[in-house]
Amino acid sequence: MAELPSGLLEACVVVGPPTDKLREINQLNQQNKLKELPLLDAEVLQVHAPPFVSKETNSSQVIAPAFSRVQRRRSFIKKKRRDCAAESLSNGEASGRADTLSTTEDASVPKDLDLIALPQLCFPGGLQVADEQKEDSYHFLVFTDLFGNRTHGVVVQHYRTIQEGVVHNSHRGSSKCHIYTPFAVCVISKFPYYSALKDCLSCLMAQLRHARQADLEDTVKEFAAKLSLVPLPPPGQLHVSFSLRPLQVVLPSKEDQDSPVIDIDLHLPFLCFTHSSLLQVLSCLLQEQRLVFFSSDWARLTLIAESLLLYLQPFSWEQPYVPVLARGMLDFLMAPTAFLMGCHISHFEEVAAETEDLILVNVDDGIIQSSWSETFDLPVLPSAAAESFTSRAECLQLHFDLELCHLGAATDASVLRSQRRDWQRRLNSQIQNIALELVVNLFRGVQDFLNHEHRVFNSEEFLRTRDPDDHLFYKKVLETHIFHSFLRDRLSRKRDAFSCMEQNTRNLSYRNRAQTESPRRPLMSDQSWSGHRNTSPAHGLNKRLGASLPNLEQPMNDGFTIVPFNRPTSLRKMTPDVGLKMTQKPVKIFRLPEFPPPLAYHYVQNYYSDMIASLGKAINSTPPEESALLARYHYLRGLANTVSNRSLDALEDFQSLNKTDSEIFPSHMVKSLVDSLPNTHRSQVDKRPELKRLISRVKRDQEHGDHGNGHEEGVKRFQLPKKYMHLDEFVKCVQESGIVKDQGTIHRLFEALTVGHQKTVGPQLFKDFYTIWKETEAEAQEVCLPASVLEHIETSECVFKVSSSVRTSRGVGKIAMTQRRLFLLTEGRPGYVEVAQYRDLEEVKVSSAPFLLLRIPSLKLRVRGKKEAFEANLKTEAELWNLMVREMWAGRSIADRHKDPQYMQQALTNALLMDAVVGSLQSSKAIYAASKLAHFDRIKMEVPMMVPKTTSESLKHKINPSLEFAAPQAVDVLLYTPGQLWVSVSKGKVMVFDASSWSLTHTCHVGNARLNCMLGVQDQVWMGSEDSVIYIISMVAMVCNRQLTEHRAEVTGLALDPDKHGQKVAYSCSAEGAVMMWDVSTLQVKKHFRLSCDRLLSIHSCNGTLWCCSRDSIMEVWRNGSLKQRRSLPEQQKGPTVTFSSALLLPEREELWTVCMEVGEVCIWHIKDPSKPFLRVALQDCIGCCCMIQVKDQVWIGGVGRSSTKGKIYILEMEHYQILKELHGHTDKVTALCSAEDRYALSGAGKQDGKIAIWKVE
Repeated sequence: MAELPSGLLEACVVVGPPTDKLREINQLNQQNKLKELPLLDAEVLQVHAPPFVSKETNSSQVIAPAFSRVQRRRSFIKKKRRDCAAESLSNGEASGRADTLSTTEDASVPKDLDLIALPQLCFPGGLQVADEQKEDSYHFLVFTDLFGNRTHGVVVQHYRTIQEGVVHNSHRGSSKCHIYTPFAVCVISKFPYYSALKDCLSCLMAQLRHARQADLEDTVKEFAAKLSLVPLPPPGQLHVSFSLRPLQVVLPSKEDQDSPVIDIDLHLPFLCFTHSSLLQVLSCLLQEQRLVFFSSDWARLTLIAESLLLYLQPFSWEQPYVPVLARGMLDFLMAPTAFLMGCHISHFEEVAAETEDLILVNVDDGIIQSSWSETFDLPVLPSAAAESFTSRAECLQLHFDLELCHLGAATDASVLRSQRRDWQRRLNSQIQNIALELVVNLFRGVQDFLNHEHRVFNSEEFLRTRDPDDHLFYKKVLETHIFHSFLRDRLSRKRDAFSCMEQNTRNLSYRNRAQTESPRRPLMSDQSWSGHRNTSPAHGLNKRLGASLPNLEQPMNDGFTIVPFNRPTSLRKMTPDVGLKMTQKPVKIFRLPEFPPPLAYHYVQNYYSDMIASLGKAINSTPPEESALLARYHYLRGLANTVSNRSLDALEDFQSLNKTDSEIFPSHMVKSLVDSLPNTHRSQVDKRPELKRLISRVKRDQEHGDHGNGHEEGVKRFQLPKKYMHLDEFVKCVQESGIVKDQGTIHRLFEALTVGHQKTVGPQLFKDFYTIWKETEAEAQEVCLPASVLEHIETSECVFKVSSSVRTSRGVGKIAMTQRRLFLLTEGRPGYVEVAQYRDLEEVKVSSAPFLLLRIPSLKLRVRGKKEAFEANLKTEAELWNLMVREMWAGRSIADRHKDPQYMQQALTNALLMDAVVGSLQSSKAIYAASKLAHFDRIKMEVPMMVPKTTSESLKHKINPSLEFAAPQAVDVLLYTPGQLWVSVSKGKVMVFDASSWSLTHTCHVGNARLNCMLGVQDQVWMGSEDSVIYIISMVAMVCNRQLTEHRAEVTGLALDPDKHGQKVAYSCSAEGAVMMWDVSTLQVKKHFRLSCDRLLSIHSCNGTLWCCSRDSIMEVWRNGSLKQRRSLPEQQKGPTVTFSSALLLPEREELWTVCMEVGEVCIWHIKDPSKPFLRVALQDCIGCCCMIQVKDQVWIGGVGRSSTKGKIYILEMEHYQILKELHGHTDKVTALCSAEDRYALSGAGKQDGKIAIWKVE
């Protein structure tokens, strides 16, 4: 049988006192000899665990368990209590009573169930006999195994009267002096369904109060068997409910695959603690302190602890966690490691006196103190994040009664429970958002200090971006296991709630860091914000939650808008989670059929049949646009079919699920199902292509998973080298340090540091260089400009270098360098004197100024539009400033010509590296060594990077999507959708840019293979991949959870067309010639056929036919797949390596344009004449064409120049077939083209260039 996922029930255990002890106590009570009520030891009396039914063959031979997950099991010897009939034994037989009572039964229980500690935990305060009836009492348990996996338990303590020899129902006792003893029923589950299981136990208690003693065990077993029939809902918007009479119990689903189940009231900590105390507890958890919670209510301990850990998501507590400690387990508090445990309030004084270094949290009084003093002196949370949390928390509505003020009295308890449940779900969502914002504010930007390639976290750099007052807190957190696990998730690029909120709440200047790579310096906008509160150098720039890099977009007069970041001064009037999360999706509840007698096979079989029928009705009544809900119905039906041994039906459901929402696809269960298929079913699968594809994909994914399941590498901290480094080691070390990623720049830095000696860099030299780099950065952080200066500076500018105080031709002061300009900070009365913007420079040189009999080295600048040169007596700094300013000048000039801000960015990095090299070498060769980094200045002097006029006039801007890579990556596909540019690079990485600012807004990965094509379909983007899958990304949620897996080879083309009935249909083609027509709403294949050709490249739909381009031919085919016409390569182009690369259909002109990979010309055909092209247009200086698009009345063709490898774009006018322009925008072949509303055309280049050019369309 297939291996099923964990269900609601792992086991149901009954715990109580030994029967012989009860008999002894009862006898003493009857004889009035019971002086005090004793405290008894508890033991396990019953264990009920699935499977509860087994299917039997005709020969009565039991086969595999039915309807249940197969668990690892072990033997458990439990005592068998005699039934009531044993009381009728004669006196002569009484001598055998003891032996009969002690008979045992060998029961099978789940292997990971700890039955030794369970009795203590079910009675953490001890099993106390009572002389009066007590109310049922509930509490909650958490068990953790050696691997950190948690299991959860809900316990109810129920009191019954003691009678002679047996325990009877409390309402039937006839003794004058009743004695009551507690029994506990514990329901254990792999998932924290605390509220739901408490409801279930409440229903069980209602039955047990009226049950005969002889029926107790059967009643509990039947209860457990019913719970074992409950399937857990998959992540998403579908909850599951079932009736246990008198209550309807609801199992909420996880919000997504990575989120935990939340079935508790998350607002309880807000009722127990003040906001400041609550933040103190969270701070202790983040610092992995040794915490002990105390309460007089056992239930409160677990609920508070669970809520607090949920507040810290995605941080996951990995230290010992025992929220309920029995009195016999107090020695656990002596453990030397960090932990989170809970005790009864009666042990508070004892624990405080006997233990050290504990944080004691009194939940009842909301008080926090340490065991060594009554004060609390641990680092607190950073104030900015704490204030934001407090402001939002003050807006929470924590009292349900206030929700009922305007409502009438509820006459139906189920309606009231439903209202309470909906209110709690909304409140939980608000609290989750507020808590998540706290975590995001605390650790915003942490991914900017990670090197993914080498798995290194630069903690020192991260600390530099935090307020100095918060350093102690962060230093403690950065050493914890909880933070290390968080970093591992960031390195794996996990897209969880943290990453989504962190990205959605970034400001524009922060997002633009994805387009610029630069040393971290404060923006002028940050200075202006912080300067009004504290103008001291030490504190003027650090009051911000995240690091910011300079925005190197063009200034406003260049056509690009700069949006300054203004942080809100107060959040107190905000609603709790405004702006933090999208509106909650409406929740659907699927109601399970009524439970059958759960211990009979055929009844259970009918139960699952009813469930499958109900799910079928739900699927048929759900419209196709609600694909997420459909996916969850298919999941549940697939699970029910699997349990019922309907393997083929289950596979069909999972096939539909995989197509609709792959995020919840149970690959492990499906693989197990496939492995368990009998031969008869396998032969049927072979006749159904869609199931064969599903099976092959599951097996292939499993193989890939097995290869990738090695030990996950941890996160390293950056450390300075301890030995001499050759070039490869030096490259790795510099990349790990976070200074720069580009390999070319690092190679030039290596040349600079090794001038005049062997080609190795020693540890001391690198340490000196690294120290100078950091000191320069710190000096820039401390620059605090007065308001009179800030008004002259762009908000996106940063001060990167400040000279010593010097005399200049414009007065005495310090020269400051930003990424845009040089200016003088005058001394005495602080003032601003503009020196030059780099684009206005005409000459930069080292001169000498006369002073008495001396000649003082100076820097001399000539500026366009100014008669007098600017001269500064920089003395020993003159040579260095000359190199830096010349490099910035050259970078600005090249950036302006190519409309590419990254050239300016690289020049800035080069200049700062020069500064660090000179400071670290301290020798006569230091300036010569630094000149090795003058990359753009050398290019400007040796080979001027002239840009043709037509290119300069058409080119508007450039984007570099390869910044986070060590080397450029080819741009594989470009797609424009309204307001967004979609870019595919590397292996399945998709980047989304805002089309108004060209700033990066989202990134995601789809598969691990190259993407070949993209298509906008309604509110989705379809992406065809080399791995033969069509991935579907939602433009709204920006997640990929739907896949089309019907193709058997790499998907190469996509097209969209409304069919004759007005319904949207899409077409896809794959390399081996397969063509499929899809119903967009249902994602079902309506038709498919196969063409005979050499690698099918693309597909287009026009006037009822499909045009398919392959390497050897262009085919027009009818929609049923029959060939209408075929055209081959023209005779003049035929050759061993010549193939079609792209085809463009112009139906309004009845023309077909084709280009080839190895030929520099365009062939233009009449649609109705496949024999030969009527016109061939030669493209000057072109050796091949890769892509082609129509823009207005023009055709844009991307290719490769003959005289060089530079990518070229040819613009042809369609009317007269004339070449209008040749654009030189790339240093590698043009691999992708797209149009943005016919206003702009965008081109992407190969891996030698890796950039995207944005062109103005005329």
